[in-house]
Amino acid sequence: MIADVVIVGTGVSGLFCALSLPCEMQIVMLTKSDVESSDSYLAQGGICVKRDEDDFDAFMEDTMKAGHYENRRESVSIMIEDSREVIADLVSYGVEFTKKDNNIKCLDWDNFCYTKEGAHSKARILYHQDITGEEITKKLIAEAKKRANITILEYTEMTDICTQQNVCKGVLAKKDGEEIEILAQDIVFATGGIGGNYTHSTNFPHLTGDALEIAKKYGIVLEHMDYVQIHPTSLYSKKEGRRFLISESVRGEGAILLDKEGNRFVNELLPRDVVTEAIHKQMEKDGTEHVWLSLEQIPSQTIIEHFPNIYKRCLEEGYDVLKEPIPVVPAQHYFMGGIKVDSDSKTSMEHLYAVGETSCNGVHGKNRLASNSLLESIVFAKRAAKHIETCRTKER
Repeated sequence: MIADVVIVGTGVSGLFCALSLPCEMQIVMLTKSDVESSDSYLAQGGICVKRDEDDFDAFMEDTMKAGHYENRRESVSIMIEDSREVIADLVSYGVEFTKKDNNIKCLDWDNFCYTKEGAHSKARILYHQDITGEEITKKLIAEAKKRANITILEYTEMTDICTQQNVCKGVLAKKDGEEIEILAQDIVFATGGIGGNYTHSTNFPHLTGDALEIAKKYGIVLEHMDYVQIHPTSLYSKKEGRRFLISESVRGEGAILLDKEGNRFVNELLPRDVVTEAIHKQMEKDGTEHVWLSLEQIPSQTIIEHFPNIYKRCLEEGYDVLKEPIPVVPAQHYFMGGIKVDSDSKTSMEHLYAVGETSCNGVHGKNRLASNSLLESIVFAKRAAKHIETCRTKER
């Protein structure tokens, strides 16, 4: 099989990259599972955007502070400055963010509703109920399926890449037990995170860092492989399998963390790593396997309208968040390290790009700021696409 571009992964970064490439390019996308089983689909809280020109410095400081100032400032600046452009792209693909007035159909920044999460100095997060990732991913999948130049191969697992003198020439994959070779001028890794390697994770179990293993094999430069984020609040369960995330935006709207005696023990809006550490210390002190999250201070109508999925899932697990606190425990959530890339998402191997969680462009530093993941993914996915397009134009 021959294509212009092969994209490995069908999460937000892979899809947005494909949609940002010219329609005359033949694109093949691979996914290890079905097209919807990506962590992008699971994202609850929302996606950040620069509210206005005055927000740049605050957005930068919030991101840098959360990342312990180990972020690449240039990458953070690019993400913030490009945020409005890519949000406008998402709206053009039919993504619906919560608005004050649904009768206004045009792009109106003042008509959007914004929420606030931990370590943000102001409300700058767009959202769609508590299923923002699902809303974005579904609309991008629908757009990709409309395009004749995009072929999506489900249940197709990348097993290796084809290389020649540090130039990536294609990928090897396995589908229905058969080995297939797909050659292309440019390859994009968008394989997601590493949560499948953990017993307790909010990630899909098939996300096991496949691109990272291939990168190691070929000496492709990696960065910050120990930078793994633990989310403070997943719904506690003794069942095996993926942990259900309780979005940070719940705490942003007023939910508080309680010890076994019902006492508050931490500022819930501190960065994720700080809150996680406080929870672990409290669990050790109390001799418990979880702490409690109370939504009592959030109006019932807000819970039902803003967090319907969380409300429903908790009911299924036997907890009514309108009447009682829920048990929560930290779980592996996100990988800040990965394949080192530049500001155009280029890796150290020619014609190989990496975007999304499998890449490390330095935006997040040592700890990711809430709701920056979707934004970072699409900003740098678009930059990868534009760099591929520019290089092709120069070669003509």
